[in-house]
Amino acid sequence: MDAWTGHDVPTLPGDAPTLTLFDSARRSVHPVTPGETATMYVCGITPYDATHLGHAATMIAFDLVNRLWRDAGRTVTYVQNVTDIDDPLLERAERDGEDWVVLAMRETALFREDMEALRIIPPAHYVGAVESIPAIAQHVSSLVAKGAAYRLEDGTGDVYFDITAAPNWGYESNLSREEMTVLSAERGGDPDRAGKRDPLDPLLWRGARDGEPSWDGGDLGPGRPGWHIECATIALNLLGDTIDVQGGGSDLLYPHHECSAAHAEVLTGAAPFASHYVHAGMIGLDGEKMSKSKGNLVFVSRLRADGVDPMAVRLGLLAGHYRADREWTDEVRKAGEQRLARWREAAAAPAGPSGAGLLDAVREALTSDLDAPAALAVVDAWVDAVLSGTGDDAAAPALMAQTVDALLGVRL
Repeated sequence: MDAWTGHDVPTLPGDAPTLTLFDSARRSVHPVTPGETATMYVCGITPYDATHLGHAATMIAFDLVNRLWRDAGRTVTYVQNVTDIDDPLLERAERDGEDWVVLAMRETALFREDMEALRIIPPAHYVGAVESIPAIAQHVSSLVAKGAAYRLEDGTGDVYFDITAAPNWGYESNLSREEMTVLSAERGGDPDRAGKRDPLDPLLWRGARDGEPSWDGGDLGPGRPGWHIECATIALNLLGDTIDVQGGGSDLLYPHHECSAAHAEVLTGAAPFASHYVHAGMIGLDGEKMSKSKGNLVFVSRLRADGVDPMAVRLGLLAGHYRADREWTDEVRKAGEQRLARWREAAAAPAGPSGAGLLDAVREALTSDLDAPAALAVVDAWVDAVLSGTGDDAAAPALMAQTVDALLGVRL
């Protein structure tokens, strides 16, 4: 599957500090110390609706990680998936009387357009679940052979992961069993399913059902993959047994990331699967999390169609810390537009305060757990000085524009 078209990222002078990030498993901030190549896997969309601002905020957060690694001179291998076969996609297609393949292709194409407009650096590998099914089936078969998975005895052909096979189960989310049970029911799990060894055991392979698409699963029989094993398989096959960052929205911490890490660790024997499990906060509207189920979505494509500059959207989302749950409002949009206009005016000035000082301060803020609000405040202060006629560094405006382009992804 093809990703979107990328763009040139300016190379900045000087040296970047070491990136630190909050790790959900350890519940604290730690330096990220990749090898020669930094590796990152970020969970992508299930393409049954357009890209909303929650998606955008998550992708922008991990785009910052990508940019900061590149600024430090590292090679980055970034992988993102598309869950182009899953229950929500089939349910939406049936509701609307549409072919699920056409729906998935259309919404994936729109997601690509939105990501390109927001200037998200594209992943090195953009991979769909459907194209990964042969590899997923092999991994499920391996888990069965290891005694870490089992087939239900109800004739459905469904295969489940046995969480007792994962010795570190629960280390990533740090949740109680009661909390896991509630979230499993809310987020695609089936804790009440009869015949499972443990209510928390996640689905690995769904046996073929009448009226549903299915694929050859080899010794598993026909069917389609579960959600968590999809991401574990794609990450393992493209990034190796362990990775530097596994990322996504905070609603993926459990069960999705807990389960996918457990699958990977049992398959390879290497743990932890990721050195950092990093999660972005939720975007709300009118006091509630923005979600398809609530119908309170603000779509990136709608904002674009209404003439809102994607760079203003990006600035609006960067104004809150990536880990914080926050609101999208008309005031946030207007503040993003006003900030963008002021930054562009200052970037066109003949001179300003030290550009090198600005660059150092922006780097310092962003490498400290992606503190974008602090970085924006640094730029705002520099802009205020320029617009008041302060500063005699003739090279500063150009360096300021390159800095916010390279590190914040905002093109002026």
